[in-house]
Amino acid sequence: MNIDLYGFGPALLAGTLMTVKLALSALLLGLVLGLLGALAKTSPYKPLQWLGGFYSTLVRGVPELLWVLLIYFGTVSLMNRLGEALNIPGLELNAFAAGVIALGLCFGAYATEVFRGAILAIPKGHREAGLALGLSKGRIFSKLILPQMWRIALPGLGNLFMILMKDTALVSVIGLEEIMRHSQIAVTVSKQPFTFYLVAALIYLGLTVLAMTGMHFMEKRAARGFARPNQ
Repeated sequence: MNIDLYGFGPALLAGTLMTVKLALSALLLGLVLGLLGALAKTSPYKPLQWLGGFYSTLVRGVPELLWVLLIYFGTVSLMNRLGEALNIPGLELNAFAAGVIALGLCFGAYATEVFRGAILAIPKGHREAGLALGLSKGRIFSKLILPQMWRIALPGLGNLFMILMKDTALVSVIGLEEIMRHSQIAVTVSKQPFTFYLVAALIYLGLTVLAMTGMHFMEKRAARGFARPNQ
């Protein structure tokens, strides 16, 4: 099938690269926030439990699109004031940074629950064994808890990443030139909405297949050395 892209092929390629860059950046931020949130919710200290629960509940209770808009437009006055204080005129949060923060914040809230479930799934006897061997709490976490937690959480995190990659389309509303933004521009110029939205769908599908393949190999690698239940 030969699809006429009306010269917008390079623009769509650039949008694809921007989408991948945005998704990976938000993923890194979200993993850090999710791990911190899970540690807070499983902490023996009530204030930390409350803080972790407040973060995950608040962020998951508001649509991702609203977070994108709130973070982008809500920081305009703050950045202007900061620019005036630092004598840097025109200081602002660009669309890419706002998208990374918003999507990373949302990914982290859902990842908090995935990590929390993974931590609770690890038998307490493993921690007790580490203490019996004289390991510090830091080494117990890094050597015993973290590898097992990662293996258990990986399938759930993979599903969240699929959602995150598609949610990058939301950042087009604040002008970031990713796949959807370039597709909308192409539609405006060419008057061919079906063609370019179909191409955008195929690109997202291709990225999803690549991500699923990568997650499959990561899950196999993480499961090495662990006994599997009989089918």
